Amino acid sequence: MSFSIFLAGDSTVADYPETSAPQAGWGQQFPAFLDSSISVRNHAANGRSSKSFIDEGRLDVIENEIVEGDYLFIQFGHNDSKQDGRFTDPFTTYKEHLLRYIETAKEKKAHPVLITPVARRKFGSDGTVLDTHGDYPAAMKELAREQSVPVIDLHKKSLKLLDTLGPIRSKALYMWIDPHPNFPDGAMDNTHFNEDGAREIAAIVKKELEGVVPELTPTIK
Repeated sequence: MSFSIFLAGDSTVADYPETSAPQAGWGQQFPAFLDSSISVRNHAANGRSSKSFIDEGRLDVIENEIVEGDYLFIQFGHNDSKQDGRFTDPFTTYKEHLLRYIETAKEKKAHPVLITPVARRKFGSDGTVLDTHGDYPAAMKELAREQSVPVIDLHKKSLKLLDTLGPIRSKALYMWIDPHPNFPDGAMDNTHFNEDGAREIAAIVKKELEGVVPELTPTIK
């Protein structure tokens, strides 16, 4: 079995160069969980919403490359709430833009898979993990039901992970780092993952795929 998995998403999914290490997106770590015959083509890019990714022609690039039997994984939501040209409304324009990705895949006889946005690291004063994504995960799951498309609820699973780890131990997954050659002042970033965190999130995606897209199980390590 040989096919490609295309990734459309934002900075939490994207590949990073060595000059940005130890920052990493889960898509960068994902190939380690797959058979070597599977190609992962990561088109995710920093700062993009479901809308701006399309506006910049990035979905067009995927459309030109994806072929029958391939998969398109779609994760947006981090930047769709931004009050600028990237904004989408959860139950209207967000769903409309996500539908474009689904239709693009289906037109090429490829398989779309929706993935709710991964959680940010945010805790209340009592140590309770807080949701920062509002209605976007629910809107994506609603669309998945309407279109009979598989959906991985990465939002729910990553919130559970953060809740288990708590405010202190969860820092080890994110870009909370001491001064580093690539980050001379260190970093205190609650959105972006370090390599360990990206690997942990990629492992969640891998585990969820086995239930949501069972036909991929033979290709998963």
